[in-house]
Amino acid sequence: MWLKPEEILLKNALKLWVAEKGNEYFVLQRRRGYGEGGGGLTGLLVGTLDTMMDSTSKVAPFRILHQTPDSQIYWSIACGGTKEEINQHWEWLEKNIMRTLSVFDSSDDITSFVQGKIRGLIAEEGKVSGVQEDDPEKFREALLRFEKWFDLPQKEKLVTYYSCSYWRGRVPCQGWLYLSTNFLSFYSYLLGSEVKLVVSWNEIWRLEKTSNVILTESIHVLANGEDHYFSMFLHLSETFLIMEQLADYSIKRLFDKETFQEEPSLSDPLQITKRGLETNARNEQFRAFFRLPKEENLLEVYESFLWVPFSHFNTLGKICLSESYLCFASQDGSQCHVIIPMREVIGVEKPDRSSRALTVCVRGKRALRFSEVRDFERLGNAIRRRCGMTASPQHSASTEGIRGECQNLINHFEDNPEEVAMMVGQKESSKTVSNEALMTVFHPQDAENLDPKMLKEKMKEQSWNIHFSEYGRGTSMFCTKKTRDLIVRGVPEALRGELWMLFSGAVNDMAANPGYYSEIVDKSLGTSTLATDEIERDLHRSLPEHPAFQSDTGISALRRVLTAYAYRNPKIGYCQAMNILTSVLLLYAKEEEAFWLLVAVCERMLPDYFNRRIIGALVDQAVFEELIRMHLTQLTEHMTDLTFFSSVSLSWFLTLFISVLPIESAVNVVDCFFYDGIKAILQLGLAVLDYNMEGLISSHDDAEAVTILSKFFDNVTNKDSPLPQTVQQNSVGNNDKASSLSKVDISDLIKEAYEKYGDMKSEEVERMRKRNKLYVIQTLEDTTKQNVLRVVSQEVKFSVPQLDNLYALFKRQHFLSCYWTMNSPVLLHHDPSLAYLEQYQLGFHQFRVLFSLLEPWSLCSGNDALFLWAFRLLDENQDGLVNFKEFCCALDILYSGTFTNKLKFLFKLHLPPVSDLPEDGVIRKSPERGKGKVDLQAYLKQWQDEILKKEESIKDLPRINQAQFIQFSKTLYNLFHGDPEEESLYRAVARVTSLLLRMEEVGRRLQEPTSPTQAAPEGALLNREACSTPERSSDTPCATITLEAGSILQEVEWSFAFEQILASLLNEPVLVRFFERPVDIQARLDHAKGAQLKAKTNK
Repeated sequence: MWLKPEEILLKNALKLWVAEKGNEYFVLQRRRGYGEGGGGLTGLLVGTLDTMMDSTSKVAPFRILHQTPDSQIYWSIACGGTKEEINQHWEWLEKNIMRTLSVFDSSDDITSFVQGKIRGLIAEEGKVSGVQEDDPEKFREALLRFEKWFDLPQKEKLVTYYSCSYWRGRVPCQGWLYLSTNFLSFYSYLLGSEVKLVVSWNEIWRLEKTSNVILTESIHVLANGEDHYFSMFLHLSETFLIMEQLADYSIKRLFDKETFQEEPSLSDPLQITKRGLETNARNEQFRAFFRLPKEENLLEVYESFLWVPFSHFNTLGKICLSESYLCFASQDGSQCHVIIPMREVIGVEKPDRSSRALTVCVRGKRALRFSEVRDFERLGNAIRRRCGMTASPQHSASTEGIRGECQNLINHFEDNPEEVAMMVGQKESSKTVSNEALMTVFHPQDAENLDPKMLKEKMKEQSWNIHFSEYGRGTSMFCTKKTRDLIVRGVPEALRGELWMLFSGAVNDMAANPGYYSEIVDKSLGTSTLATDEIERDLHRSLPEHPAFQSDTGISALRRVLTAYAYRNPKIGYCQAMNILTSVLLLYAKEEEAFWLLVAVCERMLPDYFNRRIIGALVDQAVFEELIRMHLTQLTEHMTDLTFFSSVSLSWFLTLFISVLPIESAVNVVDCFFYDGIKAILQLGLAVLDYNMEGLISSHDDAEAVTILSKFFDNVTNKDSPLPQTVQQNSVGNNDKASSLSKVDISDLIKEAYEKYGDMKSEEVERMRKRNKLYVIQTLEDTTKQNVLRVVSQEVKFSVPQLDNLYALFKRQHFLSCYWTMNSPVLLHHDPSLAYLEQYQLGFHQFRVLFSLLEPWSLCSGNDALFLWAFRLLDENQDGLVNFKEFCCALDILYSGTFTNKLKFLFKLHLPPVSDLPEDGVIRKSPERGKGKVDLQAYLKQWQDEILKKEESIKDLPRINQAQFIQFSKTLYNLFHGDPEEESLYRAVARVTSLLLRMEEVGRRLQEPTSPTQAAPEGALLNREACSTPERSSDTPCATITLEAGSILQEVEWSFAFEQILASLLNEPVLVRFFERPVDIQARLDHAKGAQLKAKTNK
């Protein structure tokens, strides 16, 4: 390839290069240790240097230099991995450059011309390849090494590469780590010792940064039961971020079948770049911190000071600008942060340049002053541009009017900081089915009620009103430590819905989608799907003790919200525990608000919680176990197996403690969750275990520990709750023993959780989530594999290790269909509601590749039609896909079946198919979850048929006609190619075919004694005998049979039954020996492991 011209001083080349050819202006060199005479010590030393040193010399063994006469300075302009490649460059130079150089008088002019030409070639190549990296030259060199060393498919996209050490035991191997879309690869070459490692991202169980006595900082990768350690990185954090992003991308794409339609930089696996992954990581962190919609992306970041009116000082932090939001967070992230939707901005005023400041005016007569902004003019223009796009006409104002209003607000802040005006809340959105929270309908507050609980409730409201007057109210409210303190003390009933909407970010979702909820309610109601059936079944199990859900008002609202969400997100549809959570949301929020709160919880705050495998909840349970080991060491010393806490705490995470706490106490937990996210649930879980430490340590078994925790939850109360007893839940353990236990107030429990474990950072929790997600998913995958192998092992004779290897090959072939394409049928038609046996299936193209690697006799080799017939035969339910059980049963027949079963398989292979294969290779009868109506009766009938399925009798098989019999004979001939008894087998098949045709002729004569075509079969038989002669060409087996049978086909219709063919073949011992001879499947499995990636799939 062409290289950016760089100076090389040959005097310092250390004699590492040998000149192959040259002329007045160019020289072609070969690296010592390569090519002829390249072995020995020189080759070892050069190979080691090539691996460890970051220079062009290690890229390829050949290079071309441009030289100027009478100078020791040379310019590298091209390199190549093979002699053919470098000769092509040399010939191009001779044809296109050499003649032109003779017209120049100056050496400098010659060099400038050559450099310009080479740079032009590189620029053209860059346009074609689309490489977008910081240093395209070095990246091109690394790509060449990557392709040369690892021999992966050409479609594999290299993302980035790093120099590092790979530890083999206690010995470090210095080399290069290559990170591509689907693989982690490492290469090292030291003094003749080559180290090569290739690991698929979907095989990784753990990916974490570690440190110990030997390795101060390293990256630990656990894959396929082996630990791999990489260290000595120049930028370890950057490397780990990219590895983490690629592993997560692989998990989402291959296991969850995400297509990333809303992430253009990730949608095409052939276009993944380092810059795109880093940008995606920043966007995810930005959205998570500020609870913004998934459409928002971080566009610009500015460091600045923000004037905080309630504290009367400037706080240092960062301004983060997205398409629709202006956000600010103080330097530590905890002091204060504020989110300003662009729809709330009415103008931007910039004072004189000396202060480098600008003031943003928002609705409600409020202004935010940012100072010491390095590029304040650019920021001001960006805000104005976005406001102009989003603001409606009634909010536009003249420049002079905005300037005057902003100046007045600045003066007001400076002169009267204690009189900061309250911020106007969000305008009501589009009309919904129900405009009242259920709590206001079923438990309206009595303003004249002056009992102690109501007085305390009024005091809470007053505290929040003071907070609003100081910090603002609505979407642009400052969130500070004081805000969290108020949350911990408990949110007033009247403000709960408003604050939930604000802290969860649901208020922004609703504002950005006016009328959306009413629209999908109209579309979803009346539909009948699996999700709606489950919803109807669970409606009356949702807080049944609450009056709101004992009436049609609450039940109807709950039905509408859950059905609308199942319609919006069919990938989730409906999951148990969603009904309990939505019931509580409806108590304190309007119906449309409850819907958007549910969206925020399911899609942003608790990702992957509400699906078939509840991966998100399992990940957070793994995080919870890790935190128990860190903070509750006394408990871990007593209970070494912490899986008990995973089982008992699952409902805590899925329902946010709503299912285990009385409703009046659980809502306080939900308050904290909407403000602090999953961190609040983890803290409370630790506090619960800490509170019951003595009882848990003294417990003798899991049942006793569960009883201790259940009694504890029954005795958690909310002494400040203003709800009447008719609304509050009665403790299920309200007996003498339970009442004898001391009561625990929920406010005190939450306060204790924040005091003991509140220093836990949300960023650290997210890192722990990512670290444990890989392990959780791989554990689930391993469980799925064990279930599949247990079912399949009852049907086949393969050993457990052989089945394990087959499953790994089958699963990888399934993934290969997703590795390098955007529109794989596996991705487009994925159905997460299918059973574990159906999760990994192969379409025809993937089946053809894997079956050709594993079939024992090269049965379908070079014959696509046979592959198609085999695929149709195995696809029992005609859905266009073959699952693992169907695949293994076919291989079991070919490897371990009896002579009769093997022959029956070959016979059925040539029978006409029931239906044609669709163009895309996939037919899905099962509807996607939440979309279509599922015929449960059909499923039950299919299950019953499978149970009652009897062994197929050979008498049930249809007869085979002329064309099918001819193809059957050809297939038998193909099986024997290369066999030691090849000629004997050919003769045996010829005798069998002749015998069968004679039998058919005799039968035909008995039925039609006056047939005018009596002589035709005699001639055909003579020619068929000729097929058995040794001189017959093996390339065209039984050509005479094909020709003569074709002429018979025009005159006489004849066919054979399976019994006739079986009886005839049994008379040939050489054929019986061939089919009963054992074939070593392990050798085929070992071959398939190495050849699977290299095998091409034609699409």
